[in-house]
Amino acid sequence: MKNIFLLFLGILFTIAFSFTGIVLISNVQYGKLKPVAMAEGEDTQPREPSGIAQQGKKEYETLGCLYCHSQQVRRKGFGADFARGWGDRQTVARDYIFQKRVVLGTMRTGPDLTNVGERLTDESWHYLHLYDPQLTAKGSLMPPFKYLFRKQKIRDERTPNALKFPPDYKHQPEEGYEIVPTENAEKLVAYLLSLKLNYELPESKFSQ
Repeated sequence: MKNIFLLFLGILFTIAFSFTGIVLISNVQYGKLKPVAMAEGEDTQPREPSGIAQQGKKEYETLGCLYCHSQQVRRKGFGADFARGWGDRQTVARDYIFQKRVVLGTMRTGPDLTNVGERLTDESWHYLHLYDPQLTAKGSLMPPFKYLFRKQKIRDERTPNALKFPPDYKHQPEEGYEIVPTENAEKLVAYLLSLKLNYELPESKFSQ
């Protein structure tokens, strides 16, 4: 009976020690971080994402994008993130303060997306990439997400965000029809375009 009590105390201490180290201390260190301006009169950074971008993040999570893409730029000397053009500075804790769930990612089957909204600014590129990645990145391992789009008949004129396929694309919609993004696709692309690391922070500057 005595041994069971000691075992219980040991388990309780281990849990309490882990909780203190992982949760409480981290909250003390990072829980009070706020947006900051680098100079007087400048906007504070980071900015809170728009509503549609936040909705798009949920779609990003639902589709499992975080399993193949990361959202963290490592500092120089810890990989080729800078050389690959994934960011001009390393990411830090303050970059993520508006994220209820931080999707740092676990693998890099595809490129890091921390700064994809700055690297690839054309929403039509993103729509084509989602519809058929081979259209924009030959040899890509990314699966197509054609169910995020719908085919519809063209009425008076083409829909502004209808997909514009290359002339040699083998799977063009038949004459009189077009492929357009669904609302979920629009939300997802809005989220991807919102991912920008185009600002400095006191603890992470472009020169670093």
